[in-house]
Amino acid sequence: MEGRKQAVAVRYDQEKETAPRVVAKGKGHLAEKIIATAKEHGIPIYEDRDLVTMLSAVELFDEIPPELYAAVAEVLVWVYRVNKKGPFG
Repeated sequence: MEGRKQAVAVRYDQEKETAPRVVAKGKGHLAEKIIATAKEHGIPIYEDRDLVTMLSAVELFDEIPPELYAAVAEVLVWVYRVNKKGPFG
């Protein structure tokens, strides 16, 4: 049996924040709304169930914990490549 869909949105503004923050998270209908909103705004969607599970444990608007830095950094590199900007594109 497939579990309910989950989604987590992370924001990182390196000029204003010391680490990425969880800015939206949800399951089921709310997850679908988060994904639809990202698509509407041209925000790349990266799928990793394990990472979503770990990020879901972070309180909304809190910075991600240091133990998730490496995993989220991989996602950020992927996003920069998809957007063809920054030092990774």
